[in-house]
Amino acid sequence: MQENARPVDPEEVTDKEGEYLVRLARRSVEYYFRYRRRMPTPQDASTKLYRPGMAFVTIETYYGAEKRELRGCIGSTAPVKSLIDTVIEVALESAFSDPRFPPMEEYELDQVTFEVSVLSEFEYLGDTPEERISNVKIGRDGLLVDAGVAKGLLLPVVPVEYVWDRQTFLSQTCIKAGLWPDCWLKPEIKVYRFRARVWREKYPRGPIEPRDMAKEYVKKLESAGINVEEFE
Repeated sequence: MQENARPVDPEEVTDKEGEYLVRLARRSVEYYFRYRRRMPTPQDASTKLYRPGMAFVTIETYYGAEKRELRGCIGSTAPVKSLIDTVIEVALESAFSDPRFPPMEEYELDQVTFEVSVLSEFEYLGDTPEERISNVKIGRDGLLVDAGVAKGLLLPVVPVEYVWDRQTFLSQTCIKAGLWPDCWLKPEIKVYRFRARVWREKYPRGPIEPRDMAKEYVKKLESAGINVEEFE
């Protein structure tokens, strides 16, 4: 990792680099199945990816272009390691250490897709409910609710996939933290937003595509006959 380097912002990451990170996530898990240890840090990435970075790796069982089922999702929310090392390690955690699922078995590699979300640094949403609602944009932001001992984080893709409005997104992040749904109304509960860029395999071992979550959100609303401005 480059010493004293600023963390990688998702807007800096090119599609080519995003593709590299998704393939790296898969390689990390494949390497572990073969050698039963963490893969060495590759030296063929762009210099940028050796700066500190935050990322999540999501693994989904693939049933078709319109149907995937979560198989594991774990990430890092502190830029303490290089982005490239972060992806290697959280890919392994997603495959083998997500407490919601049993450890992945090798045959599943042909049945799952890998997705990488590169995260920005966190921004405080404000103290009042009005500020918190107005400062959230679905399709751009993820949320972190921090009550000290209890924390909950939802990636930007989550409200898009479930077609939530901003208030529901805030409430569901509270629930993720194990708190009451209205916890975000209280000023003593800290709420933060962050941005992310996301890339994933179109199908297992397939080409990598960037996800435009804002477009996905609008498309889902329009398919449901919902006016975007009225919904938000």
